[in-house]
Amino acid sequence: MPELPEVETVRKGLVSLVKGKTIAKVDVYWPRIVEFPEVEVFQQQLIGETIQTVERRGKYLIFQFTHYEMVSHLRMEGKYEYFEQPTALDKHSHVRFIFTDGSELVYHDVRKFGRMALLKKGMAKDYKGLMQLGPEPTEDDFDLDLFKEQLKKSSTMIKPLLLNQKIVAGLGNIYVDEVLWLAKIHPEQPANTLSPQTVRRLREAIIEVISKAKEAGGTTIRTYLNALGEAGHFQQELHVYGQTGTPCSRCGTPIIKIKVAQRGTHLCPHCQKLKKV
Repeated sequence: MPELPEVETVRKGLVSLVKGKTIAKVDVYWPRIVEFPEVEVFQQQLIGETIQTVERRGKYLIFQFTHYEMVSHLRMEGKYEYFEQPTALDKHSHVRFIFTDGSELVYHDVRKFGRMALLKKGMAKDYKGLMQLGPEPTEDDFDLDLFKEQLKKSSTMIKPLLLNQKIVAGLGNIYVDEVLWLAKIHPEQPANTLSPQTVRRLREAIIEVISKAKEAGGTTIRTYLNALGEAGHFQQELHVYGQTGTPCSRCGTPIIKIKVAQRGTHLCPHCQKLKKV
């Protein structure tokens, strides 16, 4: 699943490719992709709309049109592909935005899990998925004191807690593993057992890992490509994710893989010891 750094890279690519373009027609080949309004209304309302910019919140993309906002979530394998001229589509192409200059933006999704919702200008903030998001993992938005309070109230294991998007937005399986390695925290450690110093270290690790991954254009694991058709290269800097059996870059102990809350999880058993409550 594309995580925050990958979605941010897609956003930047879309801005460079389609900002200022006006929609002439929208084709929808898999109606369930469109959450609301009804597909026919979705298609009709977008005719004549110009893309002013593309924003991001957590793992969501927000297309800013002249009179509407479109919230788009890529889920597992969704991606946008841009074509300068009409192009033959394959069976995994589900929505096509045709611009007045003849170019096209195609939403491609093998799993068909992605979703789009069209709302009136200024209403995206009230979209349920966006309303439930925690702060962005940045120095300015991610408040340490609030983070401490939230963890103190939860006995949930730290990994699934960070994955639920309500504590901090945008983290997925790859980056949670990397963050916990950097902060030297076992993924099964109950959140309310972390010391204030460890929580501070965890917050710093989240900000650092996400910032570096954004600069690198995200991580390419299997199918991820950004809107420009390029792969990210943060996978070259991964310390634990996908590194099972390789020596920890910090202590030399082989990285192991376990299951935590049904998710494959990578860690260093020496650096990330599970502390007794």
